[in-house]
Amino acid sequence: MTEEKLLLYKWLGLLCFGILLFTVFYNYAVRFLDWLRFQSIGTRDYIVERLGMMFIDIAPHKVLLGLFLLSFGLGLIVFILFLPQVVPAVLFGLMAVVIGWKSPKPLVDWWYRRRVEQFVFQMVDGLNLVANGMKSGQSVVQAMDMVTREMKDPIREEFRFVLNQNKLGTSLEEALTDMAKRIQSDDVEMFVTSVNILKETGGNLAETFDTIVNTIRERIKVEKKIQSLTAQGFYQGMAVLSVPPLMIVMLQQSDPDFMKPMFTSPIGWVILFIALGLEVIGFFVIMKIVKIDV
Repeated sequence: MTEEKLLLYKWLGLLCFGILLFTVFYNYAVRFLDWLRFQSIGTRDYIVERLGMMFIDIAPHKVLLGLFLLSFGLGLIVFILFLPQVVPAVLFGLMAVVIGWKSPKPLVDWWYRRRVEQFVFQMVDGLNLVANGMKSGQSVVQAMDMVTREMKDPIREEFRFVLNQNKLGTSLEEALTDMAKRIQSDDVEMFVTSVNILKETGGNLAETFDTIVNTIRERIKVEKKIQSLTAQGFYQGMAVLSVPPLMIVMLQQSDPDFMKPMFTSPIGWVILFIALGLEVIGFFVIMKIVKIDV
């Protein structure tokens, strides 16, 4: 079979694949657009809500535009890098689109959890400051105002927002409840519930704050100990996951002809696709193993 016939069959196969893809898209275009709209609006609203909890105001249409640029822009770059090999370019381009679309949500979640952890860590010193202020005769509002002057963000930002709400007519109980919705943590919920209950029933808030501080301090000690015990397993897993890509890079640099079929033949594309999938699965399995909730 001559090269002209092989080239003709190749283009005929691509044409048939294109016709099939167009037919499927034409028949399911409405469902696909509805699904895409649901995915885009849901992810956009989630990101906007999370950023709003961190006092970061951003227009929803800018978030949606960023999602499209990150996903389809990254997919286009990967597609161009794999050309003229059409099949791997399409496969890895689609994978890059999915990764680019899904990655902002966990990144925003990580940013939010990091802020919550910083806030809870600062609560030890902040509540100590509030308790000492109340023991010296100050009210809860005055003691919280002292925290906004002496401490850094994020606790300063949150307490300042609570006090501003209180100055505008919102009760302290409602303002603290709103803070608990923004800072989703059991320790913050315990603090807010204690303040709200004791302001209604009466009681020694300063002693309650000391108890909360001791509870938070002991829980942080347990968390740090668990993190130190699981850190070794995490880094060992990351080292194992880094072996396949490092071997590919090393072999590509030392013997490019030996690695050429991996990037130019169909079986090589399948091997790369499966290896990448196993790497992703292994990463999530490792993260699941080393994550221990306290």
